Amino acid sequence: MFSVSKISTRLNSTLKKTALYDLHVSLGATMVPFAGYSMPVIYKGQTQVESHNWTRTKCGIFDVSHMLQSTIKGKDSISFLNKITPTDFSTLKNNHNTLTVLLNKNGGIVDDSIITKENDNNNFYVVTNAGCIEQDTKFLNEELNENFKNKDVKWETLENKSLFAMQGPNSQTVLSRYVDNEILNNLYFGQRIKDVKCNNIEGLTLDIARSGYTGEDGFEISIETAKYEDFIKELLKNEECKMIGLAARDTLRLEAGMCLYGHELNETITPVEASLTWLVSKSRRAGELANFNGKDKILEQIANKSHTKLRTGFKFLKKGPPAREHTPIYLDEAGSQQVGEVTSGSPSPSLKNVNIGQAYLNKPYNKAGTKLFVGVGKKNKMFPIEVVKLPFVSPSYYKN
Repeated sequence: MFSVSKISTRLNSTLKKTALYDLHVSLGATMVPFAGYSMPVIYKGQTQVESHNWTRTKCGIFDVSHMLQSTIKGKDSISFLNKITPTDFSTLKNNHNTLTVLLNKNGGIVDDSIITKENDNNNFYVVTNAGCIEQDTKFLNEELNENFKNKDVKWETLENKSLFAMQGPNSQTVLSRYVDNEILNNLYFGQRIKDVKCNNIEGLTLDIARSGYTGEDGFEISIETAKYEDFIKELLKNEECKMIGLAARDTLRLEAGMCLYGHELNETITPVEASLTWLVSKSRRAGELANFNGKDKILEQIANKSHTKLRTGFKFLKKGPPAREHTPIYLDEAGSQQVGEVTSGSPSPSLKNVNIGQAYLNKPYNKAGTKLFVGVGKKNKMFPIEVVKLPFVSPSYYKN
């Protein structure tokens, strides 16, 4: 199901290691290159499907400390964020976060990111993708130097911090054994709280966000790197918990209809084409707040529907090999007209292993219910598919 070759961006470089590397190895993880890091793809004694289903039914723990944690601070931070993203950060409440996208001058997506407003001083906490660290760093520094050189705004990466995710319906049950359950009961999807004390571990505090990348309820937790491994070992003493690798993480996010940068998103795709128009705040579609990078192209696509393709989902109508990235999609079985291309595809463990995927389809062939064909493999063998709305599996977020 999972292609190691598809996840490596620096096969020939010296790989970095997270603070859990030794633990991954001790648990029998198969380690692969991913975004410049040596990361676990699967653990000994688990199949990918078992790891996937464990997360959907219990509590999966993911080492995501390869992702970049940073802060944007200063009285001009909102102006900066409103320049590089289409989201209105002036309306974001304290301790709340939002998905957004960093935009280049042509409206293309440099990266997708979760950004949290921490306080009234306009301090923001930012999590961006590991595979985009170099391009994000270049982009943010160029934007700061070009447009905010004499403004009060600073972008800094967080040092000595690691990040992990707890995902699945038992996540709160497990975490409540270490922090006050009342805190978790009042922490809803899209919120984050800092410096939460662990009741039975002296000196340990956690920064806890109710979020994740699976569609399940759960948390992403920032922790001091020096205390990271010990706390994960403590969590693994709970029978509901297992470490889960990249293979299951990919099928979980695919079922949840979530984008993976480098597959569904890149610097030539706009948020409108990516079916992420909702990230363009309505308050920013006209007037003086309509001042973000690529606004002319993006707002024209929203107003006039001038974009020619859209990201959507599809499922196979009969058994066959999965349609992987770059698989062509055709209007008919004869392959007379290509109307799209697959970006991600895999059997779905939650849907009895029916092959599913995401793709960019030319309009009007993106409409749910449309019957098309994928040409799989070197021989371009045709398999019928049906366009479906995302997500494939309904989310289980804990909302107010």
